Amino acid sequence: MTDPRPEVQRRRVFYIPGYDPMPPRRYRELYRTEGAAQAGISGYDLRLTPKQGEGAYGWQVSAVIDGARVESDVEVLVWSDIVQASMSDTLAATYWQMVRTAWTYIPSGVLRRLMLMRKGPVIAALYPVGVLLLQLLVAILAGWAAHAVLALLSPWIGVVAQVLGAVAWIAVIWAVLRWFRRQDGRLYAYYLMHDYAFSARHRGANPPELEARMAAFRAAISEALRAPVDEVLVVGHSSGAHLAVSILADLLRAGAASSRGPKLALLTLGQVIPMVSFLPEAHRLRADLAYLSTRRDIAWVDVSAPGDGCSFALCDPVAVSGVAPEGKRWPLVFSAQFSRTLSPERLRALRWRFFRLHFQYLCAFDRPRDYDYFRITAGPMTLASRYAERPPSNSRIDIPVSKYTSTAP
Repeated sequence: MTDPRPEVQRRRVFYIPGYDPMPPRRYRELYRTEGAAQAGISGYDLRLTPKQGEGAYGWQVSAVIDGARVESDVEVLVWSDIVQASMSDTLAATYWQMVRTAWTYIPSGVLRRLMLMRKGPVIAALYPVGVLLLQLLVAILAGWAAHAVLALLSPWIGVVAQVLGAVAWIAVIWAVLRWFRRQDGRLYAYYLMHDYAFSARHRGANPPELEARMAAFRAAISEALRAPVDEVLVVGHSSGAHLAVSILADLLRAGAASSRGPKLALLTLGQVIPMVSFLPEAHRLRADLAYLSTRRDIAWVDVSAPGDGCSFALCDPVAVSGVAPEGKRWPLVFSAQFSRTLSPERLRALRWRFFRLHFQYLCAFDRPRDYDYFRITAGPMTLASRYAERPPSNSRIDIPVSKYTSTAP
């Protein structure tokens, strides 16, 4: 007789956001609204309740999917305070970040090699540089115009007009740049500049404050691996993907996973790992990529989509970083296929909403195929079983591209 017990009845999910200064409650609301939408489309039941007890921010999910009831505890591993602290609030500091970041990526050849794979995320990286330079040019021209107007008064007030003109030039430049800064909620130039500068500041190495937070994340996941659950699933989105890789590599090196304990799985979504792993000092990350790619005690699935211009879509992060070892097993790289899983009407509505498309992996699809975030995080199958027979996408990029491949400092 077949055992009717589903493979997963209880699951712990740890979600690692990307470089995001917003509080974690936005992810609960996104899961609630998009999960309800997907449940309505796909015909299953999904209900959220507040997290019980103290600890990390999260929520509980009760689901009935494919006739099986599953309880999942979802926690957001928060590092938004580190993001906020890294975002310079002065104009001069931001422009200095721009110069320093460009110097890290361009003379080293990293930017050119990134463009060999996907131009979308590289254009996204160049966008804040272009916008900030354009804003500076506009501010200088506005200041020059103010100076020129005051210069017309010099025949009457002489040197006073010259002094006022110089002061006006500086004041107008500052005022115009401040005005542009207040508009960044629509332009995202400052936000993106801070994002790329964060990785470039240590040339690919993790800053000490981030390493300390990752140690706390490891402790939380390690505790879950000793709990009476069937699967521990770590989800790394965007910049959170490379944090997840290093955290799990450290856990496996320490022997935290046991054949008698929960299944351990990693799901990376919309990853931008090459933006970090290609940098000269990213020795730790490259070593972690190589190590994790051979492990049999984890399942690692990487999902992206060419329609997401903010990710290195279908780029195998281990292979393109030049550290694929003999016996490489992971990640399984495949596409979320936005052009097939979203209706033409939905695609048109999202066409120019680049950031929203970058979050589509966490949202509902109105024409779902084999990728469903809510089945993965709340359904009765482990990640390994769900994609055991799934072939990688034929259009994936899995050739070495990075100039820097050292895994030891």
